Parts: sequence; C-alpha cells; structure tokens
Amino acid sequence: MYILIFIVVLFVLVLVHEWGHFFVAKKIGMRVDEFGIGFPPRIMGIKKGETLYSVNALPLGGFVRIFGEEALEDESQGEGPTSYENDRSFNRRPKWAQILVLVAGIGANIIFAWLLFTLALSTGVLTSVSPEEASPAAELHILDVLPGSPAAKAGIPAGAIVSGLASRGETVAPRTPEEFSTFVGRSGGSPVAVSYTYNGTDAHVEIVPETGVLESEPGKAAVGVSLGLAEMRALPLHIALAEGFMMTATGVRDIAQGLFSLIASAIGGQADIEQVRGPVGIAVLVRDASSMGFSALLIFTAFISLSLAVINIFPFPALDGGRLLFVIIEAIKGSPIPAKVAYYTNTAGFAVLVLLMIAITYHDIARLV
Repeated sequence: MYILIFIVVLFVLVLVHEWGHFFVAKKIGMRVDEFGIGFPPRIMGIKKGETLYSVNALPLGGFVRIFGEEALEDESQGEGPTSYENDRSFNRRPKWAQILVLVAGIGANIIFAWLLFTLALSTGVLTSVSPEEASPAAELHILDVLPGSPAAKAGIPAGAIVSGLASRGETVAPRTPEEFSTFVGRSGGSPVAVSYTYNGTDAHVEIVPETGVLESEPGKAAVGVSLGLAEMRALPLHIALAEGFMMTATGVRDIAQGLFSLIASAIGGQADIEQVRGPVGIAVLVRDASSMGFSALLIFTAFISLSLAVINIFPFPALDGGRLLFVIIEAIKGSPIPAKVAYYTNTAGFAVLVLLMIAITYHDIARLV
C-alpha cells in the first residue's frame, strides 16, 4: 500500500512539473510535439492538433517534448530561410521566452506545494497544544523515542498515541506529558504497561523504567520518550492560504539553505550522507507520513514538491537550472553554445545524476537493512 502511495506521490509531482513546462510553452507559441503521462514504452496516444497526448507504461511521472529543445534536433533543420515551424522552435524563440519555459516547471511545483499546504491546513492538521488550551479531543502523542532507551528496546514507535498506563495494580489514562512522567517515575522500577494506538491499531507493551535515561534528571526513572499533547485543528480558507504561503516561502528558504550547506560540506569532504534520501528513503518517509493521517501526507508531499523545485533550479547540467545557465550564457555572449557541446554536457550531467541516485539508493537500502 505504501509503495503505491509513493508511486502516486512521485507521479503527481513530476507530472505537475512537466505540465508547467507544457502550459507556458503552449502559451508562448512554441511547438509542443508530445505531452506524455508516464514514461515509454507507449501504451496509447491521441493527437490533438500538433501535440500527441500519450499514456505510457512506466507510471513515474511524465515528460514534454518541445520542438527544438534539444540543440542537435534544432541544428538538424540546417541553415537558410527560417520557416514558420522553425520560428516556433525552442532554441529560436527569444531568450526571455526560453527562460519562462525553463522556470515554469519549478514554478508549478512551488504553486502546487502552496495549494497542498492550504488544503492540509483548511481540512485540519495535528497541532501541538498546551494542557490549558486543549479540547477534550486532544491526545497524548509520542513525538520521539530515545535510541537505546527502554522504550526503544520495547519497540514502541514514534507517532503512537498513548491511551493508558498500568503498574502494580494502578491504572491511569494520562492526559499530559507531566502525568505520564509522574506515573513512570513512581513505578519504583516495576514494569509499566503502556497501551497505545499506532496507525489505527491498538497495542500495548511492558517497559521497565531505568534511571540515567534522562540527562536532565539522571536519578529519575524514565522510559525514554518525548511526549506532546496534540489535536486536529482546521483553519478558515483565507487564513490557510496565508499560512500556506508562509510555509511555502519558509520551506523554499530552508531547503535551499540545506542544499547549499550539503554542497559546501561535500566540497570540503565533510558531507553527511545521512541527510540525503533517495527513492527508497523517500518511500519509507511516505509510509511514516501516511501513518499520521491524510493531512500529514499532504504536507510531506508539499515539502517534496518544494525540494524538487529547489533541486531543479540548481545550475547543474541536465537539470532545468543547468539549461537555464546555458540560455543566460548565450544571451550574454550573443551567440548560441555549439549544439554538440550542449548535448554532451547535458548527457554527462545526466549520467552523473544517475550514478549519484544509484549510490544514494544503495545507502537507503543499507540503512534499512
């Protein structure tokens, strides 16, 4: 089920990105030869006007073929009088038009993320609340589990909702983190039965509290969990739009800072690959987000959409940012970059990206194992 959700998320985000290129290219008057859903081999296609709308076998996003977007393709038209069709070629349109088409995919991912944030906020998201402002619907959530702690050894998962505690014949339903901590602290080292709900399933485990788990209180018995009171809260649409916009802007800023920090660390030979996730790692995160509800999945998908936008604007060959850099260089020098130079540079960049993705995927699998 989670693999299917991951495929749908990836499919939608790539399709949104390619639709941005497609929409702006059409509006500007470029000739779009094909808009494909999925990747070949082709299953079926319908031609409407000059554009073939195809459905393909690999459901991993989509693509758009704009006439003349590949330099060698445009070069094959030869010199001499320029026909109407050649005038509509990507490489023969004004530089401002080429730039708009290249950034359109990035813009589409950013706008889509804003819409997802807005939808999540307006339908309701899990919101941290204090005991004073909590409604009767508020629940006690396990926010984090300390590695190596009694709770971690017992297998209690982060994201679980605590419903009850029992020890030495006493049973309570803790409403606050303080009530949980107090009950565990007075257990006297006896096992504490923790009842919880995770991903819609009720469960319980027995945990033996230990001293020294908490650095702040080394003499106090604890199980090693971080707790928070939270409830679902929805915002009015106009507020959700404003909050969604702020989340989008902040997300772009934070992701960009993280990417440049990672690159700087890599240049210095100190990159931490634990921060990087490939398809397998993202699939695991999709599983975790899905287990926390539909709104959490929407927010996670929005952040992935922003990540796709920020990565694509990076000036690396084969990415939109790399092609954008070529266009800017051509505008400054007043002449096109040789077609073969552009082609082989982009091909080499794509090969590097594939190798990098293989390495990250291998690390994702190793981490899971």
